[in-house]
This record gives sequence, structure tokens and C-alpha cells, in this order.
Amino acid sequence: MQVLRVEPTPNPHAIKFVLDRSLAPGTSQEFNSPAEAQKDDLAKQLFEVPGITSLFYNDNYVTVTMNSDADWHEVYRQAQEKIGAYEGDGEAVEDGVAAPATGEIEDSEEFARVQAVLQQRVMPALSADGGGLQIMGFKDKTLTIRYQGACGSCPSAISGTLMAIENLLRAEVDPDISVRSA
Repeated sequence: MQVLRVEPTPNPHAIKFVLDRSLAPGTSQEFNSPAEAQKDDLAKQLFEVPGITSLFYNDNYVTVTMNSDADWHEVYRQAQEKIGAYEGDGEAVEDGVAAPATGEIEDSEEFARVQAVLQQRVMPALSADGGGLQIMGFKDKTLTIRYQGACGSCPSAISGTLMAIENLLRAEVDPDISVRSA
């Protein structure tokens, strides 16, 4: 597998490796610990790099998040080596944390519109920054989300991005919708 380029993210503790082929065709996968990575060879190898705290696969990139004490240059070097040496088959791993929502979701036309706005307007922007989100629930006009990848521990996502998502949904779906982070 070849790293085409490395991109910074808004999260000061995450970096995005853009690859020559997909790691998670049609889905995303998140690994928040070595234990979660046991069925994915690349994730298992990347967690051997000191300082890496989580991994996020989405189509043709992997976002590596590290702790604040990590040596950026060493993490970058080792992660790029491990990705470059990886010869996986491009099959999505089923056991990451791409888990279904854990909260209650109202099956409604309004929720379908919320999903459409998220897929068309929000997810592409988050993906460009090396992250994503998972819908955890939608009940009584309250959308609960969990950020993934670079967005997961990014100070901007926790406040500004959350407010931007809420404002977008209020403008395009319903002015009474609220959005909160799980």
C-alpha cells in the first residue's frame, strides 16, 4: 500500500495518511485501543507505534491520533513505514467501532432529512479533515452524535463544529432541532 500524501488536520494531535487504495470500502472503521484492533492487521501494527491512541479508516485514508506526549516525527515515520509495508486485500474489517447507534432513533421523515443533510453537507467536510461522526440517537428533536477520527478529540469539533451542525440542521430541517455530543 502506498501513502500518496500526508495531510494535517485541525486536531493538533491527529494526522491523515491518504492512500492509493481503500481500507474501508463503503464504510468507516474506528479503533480506540489495541484490543479493538485485534482482527485488523494494519491497525494492530499501527498500535505498536508508541503514542498512537486511536485510528480511523474512511475509504482511502487512515487518520492517526496520538497522545500529547508523542514524538510527532517518530510516530509519522513509523506509521508511514507500517502503512507502506501493508499488503492487505482492501476488505473492510467488520469488528471496528463502526457500531450502530446506541440511543433511541425515531424513524421519521424528519430523521431521514437529518440524515440526508449530514451525508450531503457535513460528512464530506469532516472527512476532508480526517474525521467523521456516528449518529447515536435522535429523539424529541435532539440529535446525539459521536465524533470519530481527527474530530474525536479535536477542540474545534467539540464546540464550533457542533454548533455549525446544529445551525445547519435548524436552517435546513427544523428550527427546533438541537445537537449534542455523546
